[in-house]
Amino acid sequence: MLAIADGILHRAGLTQLIRFAHILAGVAWIGLLYFFNLVQVPAYAAFGDEGKARNIAIDKVTRRALWWFRWSAISTVIIGLFITMAEPDFYKPAGTSFGKTSNGITISLGMLLGIIMMLNVWGVIWRNQKVVLANAANVLAGGEANPDAPAAGRRAVMASRQNFIFSFAMLFTMVVASHDVYLNETVSSGKMMTFWLIMLVLIVVMELNALGLMPWKTAANKGLNVIYDGKGTRNPIIAASALLVIVIVLCEAFLRA
Repeated sequence: MLAIADGILHRAGLTQLIRFAHILAGVAWIGLLYFFNLVQVPAYAAFGDEGKARNIAIDKVTRRALWWFRWSAISTVIIGLFITMAEPDFYKPAGTSFGKTSNGITISLGMLLGIIMMLNVWGVIWRNQKVVLANAANVLAGGEANPDAPAAGRRAVMASRQNFIFSFAMLFTMVVASHDVYLNETVSSGKMMTFWLIMLVLIVVMELNALGLMPWKTAANKGLNVIYDGKGTRNPIIAASALLVIVIVLCEAFLRA
C-alpha cells in the first residue's frame, strides 16, 4: 500500500509538495513555540497575575495562537511520518541497516524528539491551557477566578519550555540528516548503543522533569526546574544551547565510522 502511495506521489509530482507542507507546518509550529517562550511568557508576566489586560490577551491572542500551535504540531509529525513510510527504502538503505547508519540515527533522534514535543503539546500544554483560557474568559465575564488556573499554567509553561529546549537539538538532527553531513556512514554497534544510551537518559530525565515527576515537582527555581526559570528567557536558551552542544559532541564522537 505504501509502495502504491509512493508511486502515485512521484507520478503526480507531489513528492516535493508534501515535503514543503512538512517544512511549512514545522515552521509554523516552532515559530509559535519560540513566540510563546521568548515573547509571550515574559510579556504576560509583566501584566501581573490579576491584570485585566493579561486576561484579555490570553482570551483573544493566546487562544488563537494555541489553535495554530497544536494543529501545526500534529500536522508536522503526521506529514513527516507519512514521508518516511512512503519514500522507497527509507528504512532499508542499500547495503546496511537503517538503525546503524549515521543518518538513520540522527533522523531517528530528531523524530523521537519531535514526537515527544507533539505529545507535550497535546497531552500537557493544551490540556492545561484549556483551564487557563476558561479562567480568563470567566474572569472577564465577571466570574470568580479558578484557583487551579495558576498551577495549570505552570504545568503548561514547564512543558513548553522543555519543548523549546528540545527544539534546538531536534532541528539540528533534521538538518544534519537531510544534508548528509555524515555521508550515511555505517556506525559500529558499540558506538550506536553508547550514543542512544546517553541520549535516552538525558531525554527521559528532562521529560520527567517537565511533567513535574521529579522530587521538586513544579516548584520554581528548584532542582532542574532552574532551566525553565530565572531572569527572563536566559536559562531556557542556555539549556537549549547546552543540549545542542551535547548532541553535536555525541554525533562527532559516535557517528563517525
